Amino acid sequence: MDPSFLAVQALSGLSSASSLFITACGLTIVFGVTRIVNFAHGSLYMIGAYTAATLVPRLLEFSFGPVSFWAGILAAALIVGLIGVVIEVLLLRRIYGAPELFQLLATFGVVLVVQDLVVQVFGPEDILGPRAPGLRAPVDILGRRFPSYELVLIAAGPVVLGLVWLLLRRTRFGMLVRAATQDRDMVASLGVNQSMLFTGTLFLGAFLAGLGGALQIPRVSANTGMDLSIIAEAFVVTVVGGMGSVPGAFLAALVIGQLQAFGILIFPKSTLVVVFLLMAVVLAIRPYGFFGRAEVIGGSHAVGIASHKPLPGRPFILLVVIALLACFPLVADAYLLKVATEILIFALFAFSLQLLIGVGGLVSFGHAAFFGLGAYGSALAVKWFGTPMEAALPLGLALAALGAALIGAFVVRLSGIYLAMMTLAAAQIIYAVAFQWVDVTGGDNGIVGVWPATWATSPVAYYLLTTALTLVAVLLLKRIIDAPFGYALRAARDSEPRAEAIGLTIRRHRWLAFILSGAAAGLAGGLYAFSRGSVDPSLLGISTSVDALTMLLLGGIQTVTGPLVGAAALHFLRDFVMPLTAHWRLLLGLVIIAMVLIFPRGLAGTIQHWREERA
Repeated sequence: MDPSFLAVQALSGLSSASSLFITACGLTIVFGVTRIVNFAHGSLYMIGAYTAATLVPRLLEFSFGPVSFWAGILAAALIVGLIGVVIEVLLLRRIYGAPELFQLLATFGVVLVVQDLVVQVFGPEDILGPRAPGLRAPVDILGRRFPSYELVLIAAGPVVLGLVWLLLRRTRFGMLVRAATQDRDMVASLGVNQSMLFTGTLFLGAFLAGLGGALQIPRVSANTGMDLSIIAEAFVVTVVGGMGSVPGAFLAALVIGQLQAFGILIFPKSTLVVVFLLMAVVLAIRPYGFFGRAEVIGGSHAVGIASHKPLPGRPFILLVVIALLACFPLVADAYLLKVATEILIFALFAFSLQLLIGVGGLVSFGHAAFFGLGAYGSALAVKWFGTPMEAALPLGLALAALGAALIGAFVVRLSGIYLAMMTLAAAQIIYAVAFQWVDVTGGDNGIVGVWPATWATSPVAYYLLTTALTLVAVLLLKRIIDAPFGYALRAARDSEPRAEAIGLTIRRHRWLAFILSGAAAGLAGGLYAFSRGSVDPSLLGISTSVDALTMLLLGGIQTVTGPLVGAAALHFLRDFVMPLTAHWRLLLGLVIIAMVLIFPRGLAGTIQHWREERA
């Protein structure tokens, strides 16, 4: 292969790595100090790009030259840093002690709010930024043309690394940040003002995110998809490098940058897979990344289902619910039946996640993997083998259970945020396979023509079928939760050392929980595929996983019925409230944030709490 081509390809990889490091560096510093999984970091990156693309042209009109351009870039980063301070004071400060799940959902609420506000402030159109003065002409490298601005980006990464190193090693603020990364409680016991420390850390992290976004304006236009596109890669860099480790993030960014540059030559149809496959391999070998440290056992904030006195008259209530569901077609039209069918499917999907999070304390950020595997398993059986619905649904369930068994075998070795990120990586790998294996899965077009059997084509028949399967699956899962197996999972969730001390094989129990949960999610995915008549990669995406987490939060993670109530509440908001306004992202984001801050027990959990207090 031509050496000059390899050299240019390597430089492209270094440029991408440098840009990625600058953004991920802020994320890892914030996590190291605050232990917040800041999903909104990508939003800060996007704001930096929009602000720079708007501000820099005006500065260049005033005085055209490199000074104006770079001043605009730094000003945009400073503005984003101040926005980070506002987010910290108004929201993050109130959830530092909350479980990781609540932190993730709260910051995802910020993502939705920012997406709406960005459209209102900057407009719906993409904004193309100006090219850097003095860096418009390409340079010649071994006979090949290479953009000169990319060389500046290559240098920017090490420069930022050096400045951050000086800040952390030569200043009192840096010393406190390093101390808090090692032991936050110790720093607090020494009388350090933690509020100021956290606010300063968020400013630094947001500044770096804004700088990373602002530096992109000569390369790509600012657009509303930048936040979610960068956050996945930034998470990978942070996790592979070791949460809280700046040198680890730099090394991980270099590896990922080169993998992306050369991986496209070796695996042109698997570029999305390579990055997340790297994260899966690294975590399988080094569970805490390159330079990460083991989490303190028992130091998590796991919450979940507790033992309660059984509700009086439960069998009667169950019969009433079944009767109401069975009689619903008598009063509902076709549209309401379709909405009710989707609510039942997503209630089963959320309930399957409850087994992992609420019972086992295993926070999964990638539960969409099992939902999507069930949907694709059924759709592929119909497309390639002409399998009828009666056989395709069990095949989808089996594929999801198999996927859960493989993923669970790796995941149960981990804990806390590393476990959550491993599940996210697994989901992204499957998403990438579905997206890029066009010959089999149809790529982004998906698979169409996945219709139910003739006897189930009417809305009433398919609704009754979905109701019956959902009820059976939920009751089976409920039986498992109340069985000794479920109590063993709760024991491991509440105190892993004590559970091991009494002879429980925690990893085997958790692995079985993954299989059961994956199978139930796969059944939900298969039902969803036949209800829509098609599948596509979005079923495996991050937003689907977040939907399941949101349903848990809305309903109440500490109750058995919470996921069912949450599924109904979320669909009510989406189908009947959000269509009333164009600002549905803002509305949904504020609802999620309000639930985290005001009703962390969720709807069902709050009602149960009130009932227990009155008793």
